Amino acid sequence: MRATHLPETGAATGGLRQAMAWLHTWCGLWFSWLLFAVFLTGSLAVFEEPITHWMSPEHHAEEEAEEAARASLPATAPVASRAQRLAYASDYMAQHHPSKDMWEIWPADAEGGGELKVYWFDDQHRYAQAKLAANTGAPQPEPPPALPARGTLGGQHFVDFHYNLHSGTLGLWVVAFAAMVMLAALVSGVITHKRIFKDFFTFRPKKGQRSWLDAHNAVAVLSLPFQFMIAYTGIVFTATTYLPAGVWAHYGNDTGAHLRYTTELSAPGLQPRSGRPLPVPALDPFAAQAEALIGQPVRAVVVDHPGDASMRISVYGWNDPEDLVRRMSDTTGMVAFAPDGRVLQLRLPGGSADGSASFVSQVMSNLHMAGLGGWPMKWLYFLCGLAGTAMMGTGAVLFMVKRRNKSLHEFGGQTAQVYRCIEALNIAAITGLALACIGYLWANRLLPLMIEQRASWELRVFFGIWLVTLVHAWLRPPHTAWREQLWTLATACLLLPLLNGLTTGEHLVTEMARGDWESAGVELTSMAFGLLAGWGALLLRTGKAGQPRRTVHPSLGPAGERP
Repeated sequence: MRATHLPETGAATGGLRQAMAWLHTWCGLWFSWLLFAVFLTGSLAVFEEPITHWMSPEHHAEEEAEEAARASLPATAPVASRAQRLAYASDYMAQHHPSKDMWEIWPADAEGGGELKVYWFDDQHRYAQAKLAANTGAPQPEPPPALPARGTLGGQHFVDFHYNLHSGTLGLWVVAFAAMVMLAALVSGVITHKRIFKDFFTFRPKKGQRSWLDAHNAVAVLSLPFQFMIAYTGIVFTATTYLPAGVWAHYGNDTGAHLRYTTELSAPGLQPRSGRPLPVPALDPFAAQAEALIGQPVRAVVVDHPGDASMRISVYGWNDPEDLVRRMSDTTGMVAFAPDGRVLQLRLPGGSADGSASFVSQVMSNLHMAGLGGWPMKWLYFLCGLAGTAMMGTGAVLFMVKRRNKSLHEFGGQTAQVYRCIEALNIAAITGLALACIGYLWANRLLPLMIEQRASWELRVFFGIWLVTLVHAWLRPPHTAWREQLWTLATACLLLPLLNGLTTGEHLVTEMARGDWESAGVELTSMAFGLLAGWGALLLRTGKAGQPRRTVHPSLGPAGERP
């Protein structure tokens, strides 16, 4: 959203708009590569579940086997009541895991049938589970998978990269700082561009720098409210990570402070173990009372400190998918009880029992992660996310297109070398990252199933391809590198359905015929990206994308003269 008629010689020259133009240009450039990566992976993360579904093709056979097993049950088989299921689960946990601090029981699905499952934390504080026969309470062995298990992070890879770059808390801080810079760039861009809405309706094709500026303005203005919302909510709902002073003031800053904070936040009023024994009471009366209070069927019953007088029994409800479409918060109903039946805490569906601050945080989280509106909202987030991605990409390209025509000599005698480095980073950040993403999907199909740490190898392929694209962008002339990487991207995206058919026997037409639109959607979207990349490569070949046909030696300036 930078007006080209403004000088960029520095923030100190000119008035407010000149200063904002300088801020917008340089903040936008140095952070555009990171923000492009965050936005592209965030857009893909919207469809985390379909991507994981596609990357786990063995689940299809397992689901068919489970459906066949359910269909083979006699129609007259007795169905245990919820009270009996809860009793089975409580007896199992008391017999096998009496010393655990938490029992979690899932007695049935939202319709009152399904499996009986129990969960607890093992000695390494990992989530453990067991399945029990719903009509007898007998432990059920895990059935062997129809095919060898495929180790993969699936769509979670894009989620993790989006918010912490696979780097834990440090990555979280980096992304948060980039989001703050993005807000500054958005504000400065609006101030700089006084004809922002008029130029939104203007597009001048085949005009080089003008075309890139028009494209940058169009995608920026089109998705401007979304960009402000997504950056702000991403910062706010994880604010305790960046602004921990409030947590430190109340809980200290030792190693157990965060655990105490999260425990009290998720289970307020939970007391330490008293040391006085108290048998776990029958759980169904608590479930029935909670069901009446929250108006939802029972999803889970959680017993904290079982067998102790400090015991707390919490009952959670099943969310209705139709209600989730209309609610700003996706929290379920929850009622927490003391062992004597007193209600300690009540949270209605979509609400919060922890105060307005907690509710605001939940709403911010839900807004950021497209937790409302169903599939139409997810597609809207996906398209707006791609618009934000395009905004970052066109801004980075516009910087170089402008300086190809006229160097501003910002870096003195090293300006040409810096420009060459920026050009290579542009290519690797834009087409290189897209190639790494599609390469991640290819790795899921081509890596041996039984290789150790297979999910880690998929990540190595992702980052390895990205590194190779940077080396390629540096070694090849910029125009050639753009074109070659775009053709490679188009080929990889268009051939993904063929790869899937050759490696799993699942074909796109077959997936659509059986109604597997999650898998089909991944492949159709990949093909759409492939067509877009191919179109871009064709534009470069015909010289219509604002790139010069000739190449420039790194030691020369953008116009071919020595700096």
